[in-house]
Amino acid sequence: MEASLTVFFEDPFWVGVFERMEDGKLSVCKVTFGAEPKDYKIWEYVLQHYYELVFSPAIEIETRQAADNPKRRSRNARKHLENTGIGTKSQQALERQRDEMKTERRQISREEREMEGQRRFELKQTKKKEKRRGH
Repeated sequence: MEASLTVFFEDPFWVGVFERMEDGKLSVCKVTFGAEPKDYKIWEYVLQHYYELVFSPAIEIETRQAADNPKRRSRNARKHLENTGIGTKSQQALERQRDEMKTERRQISREEREMEGQRRFELKQTKKKEKRRGH
C-alpha cells in the first residue's frame, strides 16, 4: 500500500488530500485544515486521525504508456479528456464520493418524507374515526 498527502490552499482554507493506492486502485479523502498548518501539526494529525478518515470508493488506475510521436500523443490526450473530463484521479474519486453521498442523502430524505406522510395520513384517519364516534 502506498499513501501520500498533498496540502494546498483552496480559497479560503488550507486543504489536505490523502491518496491511498492499493492493488492498482486509488481511493482519496479530503480534509480541511483551516489556517495554514505547520509541518508538525500535519504530522500530528496524520498520526492521530489517519484511521478515522473516510476514503472514497477505490477506482481503477490505468497505467500510462509512452506514445510513438507528438501527434499521436496529442490525439490520445484529446480523446482522454473527452472520455474522463478534466481533473486528476484524486479529484475524480472525490467527485464520485460526493455523488454517492448525494444519492444516499436523497434516499434517506425520501424515506423520511414518506414516513412523515404516512404518519400524517394515520393521524387524519384517527381524527376521522373520532369524529364518527359521536359524543
